[in-house]
Amino acid sequence: MLTPVEVARRAHANGVQLWALTDHDELSGLDGARQAAMDAGMRFVTGVEVSATWAGETVHIIGLDIDADDKALNAGLARLRTGRIERAKAVAGRFDSLGVAGSYQGALRYAANPSLISRTHFARFLIEQGHCKTMQAAFDRYLGDDGPANVPMNWSTLEESVRWIAGAGGRAVIAHPGRYAYSAMQFDAFFDMFKQLGGVGIEVVSGSHGSADSARYADVARQYGFLASTGSDFHSPAESRLDLGSVSPLPTDLRPVWHDWV
Repeated sequence: MLTPVEVARRAHANGVQLWALTDHDELSGLDGARQAAMDAGMRFVTGVEVSATWAGETVHIIGLDIDADDKALNAGLARLRTGRIERAKAVAGRFDSLGVAGSYQGALRYAANPSLISRTHFARFLIEQGHCKTMQAAFDRYLGDDGPANVPMNWSTLEESVRWIAGAGGRAVIAHPGRYAYSAMQFDAFFDMFKQLGGVGIEVVSGSHGSADSARYADVARQYGFLASTGSDFHSPAESRLDLGSVSPLPTDLRPVWHDWV
């Protein structure tokens, strides 16, 4: 909902000192974000949030301090963006069959970059048209993983996402792990595999986590020796649980992912 420059200015106004822009599967906002952060005197870290599929579920892997010009990373992200467009058209077809017309063009109005169209943009269209009152209601009724308008998507593999990030010189971090509905066996296997592939960090504090989640993933960081990260998961002032700069501090015994960047 905000441009990268606007997000940088909001972060600085809210007291953020070190900031990464991590758009989903997209790097084009980094130059503007970097310049705005530098103009404000704020430290900037290049980033991206890569969509991946593991055990049939979508997970998000953040890449921090990446080389945004890396060819393999850019090629992989381009492939994911193509998949987003194809999926969006299929989602629109589902909505047509449900009697909700014009959803593709309606969702596009909310996607400043058409190649990044997502379920969130469809949810905003549903609210605009009065089909739902909130984002959560749109996902509960239509767009959630088991919803009648959802179309499952095979993103990158976990191995690909970590390889792209590491190949671009970055650090791979699991985003908001509290959002993933894995069994106890899958839970351990996921972190084992991520570490074996070269993943180094986990978001302990997140705008998607409650206090119990943060405590649980602090223990995961200790168990696996992961670097600890924190993020607002900020998407817009009206839709995000936390604003920029308002996340709680990490437990003092954890090593931050940014330990050698400041």
